[in-house]
Amino acid sequence: MDNPAPDARSGRGEYERFMMKTHVTSAALPASSLLTSRKEPGDFLDCFAVASDLSARQAAEIITDFPGWAKGLVALRNVIVAPFGLMPDGPKAEDKLGPFPVEADTGDEIIAGFDDKHLDFRVSVMSSDGRVTLATWVRRNNIGGRLYLAIILPFHIAIARNALRRVSQAG
Repeated sequence: MDNPAPDARSGRGEYERFMMKTHVTSAALPASSLLTSRKEPGDFLDCFAVASDLSARQAAEIITDFPGWAKGLVALRNVIVAPFGLMPDGPKAEDKLGPFPVEADTGDEIIAGFDDKHLDFRVSVMSSDGRVTLATWVRRNNIGGRLYLAIILPFHIAIARNALRRVSQAG
């Protein structure tokens, strides 16, 4: 791809500015996140961030509107875990983001997720100061939860990073 001429003010071309805007980074969980009170030793927590002015609700709707390849992975997951009695879509709820029931919505942060036999998980989407963060907290309840997380982790990371790129492009 050809690089357009650099911007006189920044010295960067359009491509470089686009890449900076859509750059997903690992991040620390914001101290104000509702997930901070859940975290205990041994729990899994990851957090990614991207520049975006979207609200937490707008970003969460984009994040849970999975692209086709991710929907395929979720469908495969549902077939594989069905014999173990794991929930495919989470419990019914008045407010859901994709398959995840919304537990809290403060305006700046949305927490969604549910407890299952093998693990409990919550996803946080926060929007503050031109930045959207996506954090996932998981408490593994048994060996099945530990094995499940180990298997899906590379896919989880790919889906999370892709979701934030889509948030950045939409904002």
